[in-house]
This record gives sequence, C-alpha cells and structure tokens, in this order.
Amino acid sequence: MRALDETRGAVRVEDLYDTGIDDLWEACTSPARLARWIAEVAGDLQVGGTIQATFTSTWTGPGRVEVCDAPHHLLLRMEPGTDDEAEIEAWLSEEGDKTRLVVEERGLPLDKLHFHGSGWQTHLEDLGRSLATGASVHPDGWTDRSPSPAWRARWDELTPTYEAMVVA
Repeated sequence: MRALDETRGAVRVEDLYDTGIDDLWEACTSPARLARWIAEVAGDLQVGGTIQATFTSTWTGPGRVEVCDAPHHLLLRMEPGTDDEAEIEAWLSEEGDKTRLVVEERGLPLDKLHFHGSGWQTHLEDLGRSLATGASVHPDGWTDRSPSPAWRARWDELTPTYEAMVVA
C-alpha cells in the first residue's frame, strides 16, 4: 500500500500461479472465468469499451478498458469521470511453467487502503482456488451486494493485518 497524494493511494498485490500465461490471461479477461472468482462482467470488452462489473466484494459500477495487451497487460478505469475514479492494472509474466500476476489499484481513499488490500488478497486467493479446481469458488453465490460468506470471512480475517501495515 502506498500514498499517491494526501488523499489517494494504491494497493499492489501479486501471486504466482501454477498455470500458463494464456490460461491465466483467460481467467482474468473472460466473463465466464471472471465470474468464478472475482466479478460478473458485461459490456464491450475491447479497448475503449465500457463494462459493468459486480465484484464478489460487493462493489458494483462501470468501467472502461484502457489497455488490453494480451496476454501481458490490462488496464481498466473504474467509475470514469467521477470523483471515485480509480484504475485497476494487471501485469502477467511467465516464470518457468508458472505465471505471476501483479494487480495494482490506484486512486483509492487513503484511509480505506487496508480494506482494499485485504480484498485484493482475498480475490487472488480465490483465483488460485478457481485455477486449481476449474470451478467457481463461490458456489453459494453473491447477491444483493452481499459477498459470499466464505469471501467475507477471509476478508474479515485479513483486514486487521492490512490495517496494521504502514502506508509508504
């Protein structure tokens, strides 16, 4: 977690997955695969296109695809043109027969970074389970802006650790 200015910050998380870069890219860009671990996404999924996302963490809103350089780089601008505008950027890189995913979200309220840090860690852990099983990690689903019980329990567990971290 780091400060960008006196009110906004960024969260950066990463993990190494036991899968090829093309499979991980599909898990991060295909609506069917995204729904298994992080969000229901609909819309125009090409550069310049507008999307609508509903995350397992309960956030719902519009976004725009800014960069889509398969299978290495993705940049989304969420809530474009509003005071809550943020960027979600992902980089994928091969490491032998595994693939590293780095995700950074920028433009977040500085006093809420710990919530986003624990949220992104929970999302990446869900991605790992989805890749390992090929199934949805949220069989109980999420509706009415309520996260699945398993997602919420893990987020609740991680949040105090992130809250205790120093923002650089």
